[in-house]
Amino acid sequence: MLKPLLILLMPLWAVLSAQAQEYDLLIKQGQVIDPKNGIDAVMDVAITGSVISKVAKDIPASQAKKVIMADGLIVTPGLVDIHGHHFFGTVPHRYLSNSFTALPPDGFTFRAGVTTVADAGGAGWKNFQLFKDQVIDRSGTRVLAFINIVGDGMRGVVPFEQDLNDMDAKMTAMVANQFPEIIGVKIAHYRGHDWEPYRRAVEAGKQAGIPVMVDLGGADPALPLKTLFFEVLRPGDILTHMYGRDHSGHGPKESALDNKGTVWPHWIEAQKKGLIFDVGHGGGSFFYNVAAPATKQGLWPNTISTDLHTGSMNAGMKDMLNVVSKMMNLGMSLYDVVEASTWKPAQVIKREDLGHLSEGAEADLAIFSLHQGEYGFLDSAGESDKGSQKLDTELTLRAGRVVWDLNGLAGKPWGK
Repeated sequence: MLKPLLILLMPLWAVLSAQAQEYDLLIKQGQVIDPKNGIDAVMDVAITGSVISKVAKDIPASQAKKVIMADGLIVTPGLVDIHGHHFFGTVPHRYLSNSFTALPPDGFTFRAGVTTVADAGGAGWKNFQLFKDQVIDRSGTRVLAFINIVGDGMRGVVPFEQDLNDMDAKMTAMVANQFPEIIGVKIAHYRGHDWEPYRRAVEAGKQAGIPVMVDLGGADPALPLKTLFFEVLRPGDILTHMYGRDHSGHGPKESALDNKGTVWPHWIEAQKKGLIFDVGHGGGSFFYNVAAPATKQGLWPNTISTDLHTGSMNAGMKDMLNVVSKMMNLGMSLYDVVEASTWKPAQVIKREDLGHLSEGAEADLAIFSLHQGEYGFLDSAGESDKGSQKLDTELTLRAGRVVWDLNGLAGKPWGK
């Protein structure tokens, strides 16, 4: 008699058990850093499907189908890298626009805790559709883009990125308004002695309601950036490569430091008035002899980014976490580097659905280990600096799915 009664009650038990397990995934006891919501505490994060369900202390493990223990680790929103180059392809002589120097995002993002990237100008209005078909729509990483003011994109510094006839504000804005993935306009590498290309980029940005990112080209003699900062750009526009040197990259340009090693007052003033300063490390745009004195004088980045491409990843830059670790060792706090890599860039590109762990947000999340010891870091000149802190990515979630797991945190022990 007892056995039939148990069989009868089993479906009810199964239903009650399923109801108790209301979350698909629970990350427990990690140090949660979520600057949008002002969180910096040991908490649990519950995920259902592809969204964040709850962030709270001591969520019962029995309520989740799967539990990941993150004690001693750091839990943050997925990182947002607003300066990378991902319009990869196989067409020769096209630099960062459908060619070999750009990188497919999924191979280089998740392992660094990055879940969202913005391609910085690889495509212009003439070839953005190809970029969308070839990369954006085929990537697990969320790929956004700054569209280049040059219609043919970042095809090559000379002659293509010098061609004023291919810089069309109207067409750039029209395409930007057509594609929600376009979150900004890019102007890069121009070597002339005038601000016309920058004005056209800003005009496109105005028409599309999006910010402009400037990668300053070289002009000999260098152009005065006070004019760019206060007469051309708007609050919310972005100067990338903020720790570049005056004779690096694409020719002479104004460094953040004057010839006495002092930060120019108009740089500080411009940042206070709302201009966004971005690291944009790259292969030739981050130098300790600029970054170290500049940060000591208070010139810190609003946003941290990589300028990822084949040259930078195999040189001093490495990846997003290497850049984040460098900024920590220069004096930024863990909380501040997380903010500059998550919530602040999301605000800058007007995608406030990203970069946080609010209930209902898409479950883009990263878990990091913070190591203490003696580490070495390289800048773009091959000069090194020592640091005592270094972050490693333990696990990355994209839309609630594990896409990177360094040490098997989410794994099931074999044989069990």
